[in-house]
Order: sequence, then C-alpha cells, then structure tokens
Amino acid sequence: MKTLQDVRPPFVPDDASVMTLVVWREPGDPGVPPHRHSGPAFGYVVEGAVRFELEGEPERVIKAGESFWEPGGDVIHYQDGNALTDARTEFVVTMLCAPGQPMLTLVDEEELAQRAHLRAPRPAGG
Repeated sequence: MKTLQDVRPPFVPDDASVMTLVVWREPGDPGVPPHRHSGPAFGYVVEGAVRFELEGEPERVIKAGESFWEPGGDVIHYQDGNALTDARTEFVVTMLCAPGQPMLTLVDEEELAQRAHLRAPRPAGG
C-alpha cells in the first residue's frame, strides 16, 4: 500500500453524492474550459501528464503516478488538459457533488475578467 495524498478538504457538502470518472485526453487537448465544481475533487493520473491550474495557484504538470485535489466551491479550475503533444493522457477523478447542483459549471468571460487578479501569474509564453 502507498499513500498518494492525505488532505483535509475545506468542506464536504451536506448529503453530497460522489462521482468517479475516468477521463481521457488526446495529445494537446486543452481540456474543459475554466469551470468550478460544487464540492471537492480528488484525482490520480494513470498515464501521461495533466496541465493543472486552480485559481490562486501556479500552473503545474501532474505526471502519471501522481495525485491532485481541488477544494471545489467558489475556486475556479482553469486547466485540466493534456500537457503532452505526442501521447494520450488518462486520469481518474472522484468528485463530491452538492445536492441539486451540477458537478461542473463553466465560468463565463465576464466573471473571468472580474476575478483575473486572483489568478497566479502565467508562465512565459502562456
């Protein structure tokens, strides 16, 4: 047995449902546009590498065998795309969803502009 991550999420919605997905991204796929989740999410990269960015945190690449998590709620998830241009990426994610709310909500351009000051500085050329 090997512990991949041990975190305390900021909240778990009352009566949350839990959804586990396997996600495949083809080479260079940017993933889902900026969005948020109604509850915390926990993931593990099975193969490839995920370009991962949450509001207030610098962009990072999570490689096969590594895990990630996000708090959900109001935090914007900017990126979850394939960091590789020559290979497919696969990850498993388990999300806690607040009752009566969608698992994923896209963030519109107006809100992105209003919250731009909360985004970590972009890498050179990004």
